[in-house]
Amino acid sequence: MPRDTERYDVNLSILFTELPLLERPAAAAAAGFDAVELWWPWTDTATPPQSDLDALRGALADAGTRLVGLNFYAGALPGPDRGALSIPGHESDRFRANVDVAADFAASVGCTALNALYGNRVDGVAPEAQDALALENLALAARAAHRVGATLLIEALNAPESPRYPLLTAKDAVAVADRVNEATGLGNAAFLLDLYHLSMNGADLPAVIDRYAPRTGHVQIADNPGRGAPGTGALPLDDLVARLRKAGYDGWIGLEYKPGDRPSSEAFGWLAG
Repeated sequence: MPRDTERYDVNLSILFTELPLLERPAAAAAAGFDAVELWWPWTDTATPPQSDLDALRGALADAGTRLVGLNFYAGALPGPDRGALSIPGHESDRFRANVDVAADFAASVGCTALNALYGNRVDGVAPEAQDALALENLALAARAAHRVGATLLIEALNAPESPRYPLLTAKDAVAVADRVNEATGLGNAAFLLDLYHLSMNGADLPAVIDRYAPRTGHVQIADNPGRGAPGTGALPLDDLVARLRKAGYDGWIGLEYKPGDRPSSEAFGWLAG
């Protein structure tokens, strides 16, 4: 029996990347999805021209796809960067310049989840100084998200692929969300639970789900090893998604996996299984 696809969305920054950005929403729609998510698409600028924002908004509308998740500016991603908000100087300034741009764009397309990647540790800067800057910038982002009715997401990544990223466990990410909520009083910072990243760190995924599902604002999945589609690795993703639903998570589940050596349009056969 086919799986229920109504609450799956496609991450257009890792799937359909063989196509230009503005063609990806239509490709996702053709594959059967009406919801998509994106990393910040303009890695070289936090403040793209209004014409670029308008073009993406138009592509989403023309395809009949809803944007359900968007990253704030995060540097070169994919690439060496894992966020900008805790990095003093130019990158922090870029993040701040991006906050209202991203929030306003999200509001214009009905997107209510904004992911703020923390950023790598930097040589010569005390971790405490980076954490203080991060809290200041995350509070700005939380207020902007609140202004447009969105949740601010805090994500844990994995140590093998992101060794300088300091948030490596659900506990780490939720603690940051707690500090942001305490600083702002808004309560709109939540955990982005990525089963692939947590599995790469050796986490007990059922235990993480049971403990942190109530704090989770968004979920992303990929199989492990390989970061491929469900069924290409060893993770029991059907069971884990069912456990999430049983634990009360009823939000979107982002498909953030690599299509492998095939077109992205052929990477969804598992949904029919």
